[in-house]
Amino acid sequence: MANSLSTTLDATDYRILRELCSDGRAADVLLAERVNLSSTAVARRRKIMEESGVISGYNANINMFSLGFTGVAMVAIELSSQAEHVLVEFEREVVKCPSISYCGFVSGDIDFLIMIHVNSFDDYDRIYRRELSSLPHVAKIRSSFVLREVARRVTPPVVFEGANKPPASPHKPAAHSRKPAA
Repeated sequence: MANSLSTTLDATDYRILRELCSDGRAADVLLAERVNLSSTAVARRRKIMEESGVISGYNANINMFSLGFTGVAMVAIELSSQAEHVLVEFEREVVKCPSISYCGFVSGDIDFLIMIHVNSFDDYDRIYRRELSSLPHVAKIRSSFVLREVARRVTPPVVFEGANKPPASPHKPAAHSRKPAA
């Protein structure tokens, strides 16, 4: 929770969150019917969750396939070093790449995992040549293509299983957590 670590969610808050995950545009009146509260109580709880950072925003789920993006490439990036300046320079440039849907700094044999939606192998080749290969300090690029999507969730159901047990120490991931320098 971004602004208030003292915010404690109860089972009703989790029911509201579950409903909002399936319909982020649901009005307070509809949410109230679904969770058996008054619309005023729902509006108050929603506002508290928004202000505390539990709800960080609302957005549309876009069907990438319907827009012509028929493939997904998962790209593993290994850098030449894990020195602080190398990581900073890579991160500064990778966020400028318009084709990247997701980039995460990861543990293990690779340094970054990237997801790219593509409309063809030629499209991926263009992205590889113009964006990925020009990133600083890249030692290896390994690409895999998703053959079949099995599950896609913004919020996994396990979040709602612990409705009466909020996390012991909620925190926002550090914006610049790093691997030790090699």
